[in-house]
Amino acid sequence: MSISTSRRARSVGLLTVLALAATGLAGCAATHDNGSSGGGGGDKVTIKFAWWGSDSRVESTQKIIDAFEASHSNIHVEPVSMTWDDYFEKLNVMAAGDDMPDVVTQDDRYLTEYASRGLLADLASTDVDTSKIDQSVLDVGTIDGKLYGIASGINVHAVVADPEAFKAADVAMPDDTTWTWDDYSRIAAEVTKKSGGKVYGVQNYSFIEPVLEVYARQHGEEMFTPDGKIGVSQDTVASWFQRSVDQIKSKAEPSASKATEVQGAGVDGSLPATGKGAMAWFWSNQLSALEKDSGHSLTLLRAPGDHDFSRTGEYIRAAMYYSVSAKSKHPKEAAELVDFMLNSQEAGDINLTDRGLPSNLDVRTAILPKLGDADKTSAKFIEDLTNDKVVVDSKPVPPKGSGEVSDITGRINSDVIFGKKSPQDAAKAWIDQVNKAIGQ
Repeated sequence: MSISTSRRARSVGLLTVLALAATGLAGCAATHDNGSSGGGGGDKVTIKFAWWGSDSRVESTQKIIDAFEASHSNIHVEPVSMTWDDYFEKLNVMAAGDDMPDVVTQDDRYLTEYASRGLLADLASTDVDTSKIDQSVLDVGTIDGKLYGIASGINVHAVVADPEAFKAADVAMPDDTTWTWDDYSRIAAEVTKKSGGKVYGVQNYSFIEPVLEVYARQHGEEMFTPDGKIGVSQDTVASWFQRSVDQIKSKAEPSASKATEVQGAGVDGSLPATGKGAMAWFWSNQLSALEKDSGHSLTLLRAPGDHDFSRTGEYIRAAMYYSVSAKSKHPKEAAELVDFMLNSQEAGDINLTDRGLPSNLDVRTAILPKLGDADKTSAKFIEDLTNDKVVVDSKPVPPKGSGEVSDITGRINSDVIFGKKSPQDAAKAWIDQVNKAIGQ
């Protein structure tokens, strides 16, 4: 999934709101009613559920809605599906028009913003059952003691590796329980050299900030502190950028122009997907798509460097959250839908891992035999990280404005790899721009 974030998604001007409302966008979902919705009599109510995703997710979500309505005859669910690139802009328009859907899918970059605007309900005060969800997973949706979002499922950021690329280059696969960042760079350069440049050792990592989050945590820091401030030092950010520069020089990774081209090509144009790279960083639930594109099995490796520093860096991330509008006219029914999507085995069997590895532990266990090989690999990888105490805690929920960090990181990384900024200057610029984005 593209992690495209822009200032537009955070701030929609009044003229835009009015224009979109005039075309019917703000009212694209059904109006609440207590009357004749769908033949259920006077007690039937309509609630709206908004999410982003592909056509396949639209189809599977409609099946979940149908199953929910079959067991909740008093509730009609109006689907509001959008693409990721449009989602938060349109959601802002709906919120500005006092027409935000009753149940919304949220992302961790925007959860604090919507909560701070008083748009999300505290799910701990509803009847949503969270007894089968690990507390560490609930923590990733908790802000100031209130549960504003419950993870639909979880994933982790990890190194996707192509065993066939290693074998063809006659380079041994790394031992991901002991490897260091220097091992990572050295092994990647060796793959490029021994393959005669046909395969790169690794794809550039510094366009994407999740790798920086892992790196910061290994150094005893967090990208953001619990009180919403930058928690990573300039020196740490600089050393993170420096590794990319060094790897381009050693040809462990592609040139700046090639790296930019690959980054813009998305998952299906990535080095592992096209058979042109041995390693790249992705979310664990993207393994299936990568394998489909590559045409053969890939594997997941733990982050390098966990044994170099005082702590591990891996963290569990909510693939997405379910949240309820604080202004919903039907909060009870909205909470029932969230409860069904989280806790119903029927919903779990339809979703499988489309919204991450299910947060509900019983549902997760039940779907495992039904998963494809790639999703089974991802599920086992997360289980091993947890059992081996590699994941020791959750990271704080990012502050308001953090949705801009992805764009900031990508822009500054371009300046670094093209030699327009030194890693140290880039680190300062990164901190200055992120501080501005989060209002510090």
